Amino acid sequence: QVQLVESGGGLVQAGGSLRLSCAASGITFRAYAMGWFRQAPGKEREFVSAISGSGGRTDYADSVKGRFSISRDNAKNTVYLQMNSLKPEDTAVYYCAADFGGLSLRTSSYDYWGQGTQVTVSS
Repeated sequence: QVQLVESGGGLVQAGGSLRLSCAASGITFRAYAMGWFRQAPGKEREFVSAISGSGGRTDYADSVKGRFSISRDNAKNTVYLQMNSLKPEDTAVYYCAADFGGLSLRTSSYDYWGQGTQVTVSS
């Protein structure tokens, strides 16, 4: 019944932009902090960004600060990740996650996960 569905991934050239969306259902959306994580082949899933339930607080991994922006529209039960100045090292499957416990950088803190969307950045 709980679903997080990511969309917006694709193939882009280095320096380009993508906007990922994650539509949530089956949860009281505003009660959950939302996070974005990514996993590249052969590597562990890593934190990218997170936003509090109200949208008042955000966090970013150092590797994406200044390039990525997280936002949410609680009326639409959707969280977004605007990715600019993309680099080949950003290539990964990007996952959306929901955390009832609050804003967290840790994958283990999140209660629900989406299926992921592939982002590929070519040089």
